[in-house]
Amino acid sequence: MKLSTTPAEDGFYFPAEFQPVSEVWLAWPERRDNWREDAKPAQETFANIANAISQVAKVRVAVCSGSYDRAREMLDSEVRLVDIPFNDAWMRDIGPTVVINDKGERRGISWKFNAWGGEYNGLYDNWQQDDLVAASVCDIIGIDHYQAPFVLEGGSIHTDGEGTLYTTEECLLSPGRNPHLSKSEIEALLKQYLAVEKVIWVPNGLFNDETDGHVDNLMHVIAPAKVVLSWTDDPSDPQYDLSREAEAVLKSETDAKGRAIDIVKLPLPGPLHYSENEVSGIDVSSGMNRSAGERLSASYANFLIVNNHVFLPLLDKNTDAQAVEILSAAMPNHQIIGIPSREVLLGGGNIHCITQQIPA
Repeated sequence: MKLSTTPAEDGFYFPAEFQPVSEVWLAWPERRDNWREDAKPAQETFANIANAISQVAKVRVAVCSGSYDRAREMLDSEVRLVDIPFNDAWMRDIGPTVVINDKGERRGISWKFNAWGGEYNGLYDNWQQDDLVAASVCDIIGIDHYQAPFVLEGGSIHTDGEGTLYTTEECLLSPGRNPHLSKSEIEALLKQYLAVEKVIWVPNGLFNDETDGHVDNLMHVIAPAKVVLSWTDDPSDPQYDLSREAEAVLKSETDAKGRAIDIVKLPLPGPLHYSENEVSGIDVSSGMNRSAGERLSASYANFLIVNNHVFLPLLDKNTDAQAVEILSAAMPNHQIIGIPSREVLLGGGNIHCITQQIPA
């Protein structure tokens, strides 16, 4: 059922990803103008990710009816398939953000979705089915939902579950999202819909991120007052200054509880770039331009936390082990599970972007 109130009015708040999770949703990739070679390499990677997560939580995968048989064949038997139409497979952004209350009840939020920028700089023209996915997921899991009156994607927000929200100005203030709203008006809406007390605005996301700098590609909240931040020590890397700007904001702020924020630096893989072969397998489209040699917006921060497990993208043999080591030290109570995920990166995101956790 669609509700006419707001979560804050009703006593519901946005929990952290490191809190208990009951299930994780993905969607099955098939767009030929985003996923190369008829999406087959991407499907293999999505299946590996879904199957790995299914060892620690229930997994459901939204699938368009024409792809059902192939998905069923590649996914483990405990992964449940659900027939939901969508335009592309970024469940973090098209699925619901689920909020909880102190009694353990859950409700979903359906944000307005416009393919990361609508007519201004959206990645495709038709996003009507994407915009209905969140409500469908809520219906299937049997929870009521709120329809937010503004454009937002799940990848653009991170929380500590204790009143602090992290986001980027680059994304939420992009002219393609809510040009009619000021920064203070957007912040007021975030407080109404996520019941947060404080919003920490980092200036920019990761270099060349076509989502206009989603926060989940730059950093991740791993505990109250503790974050990992994508980092490079190479002054010639365009990410060098962007990471330092983010660090400066995080160092100058305290969280909603007044705590200083502990920053763990996570090295960037690469730099990584599209190969000629990878680009040649994608159908040409106006919105998603993929060119050989173009810098990929690659990040180890784009991982998913599920019930004391971290599903980490493996992207570069030169830095993968270092990323695992740093996260293991920063998250000693979590098991780090690395999954090769370059095929997801080629589509413009990573493990966090293609998953949406439903809190327990």
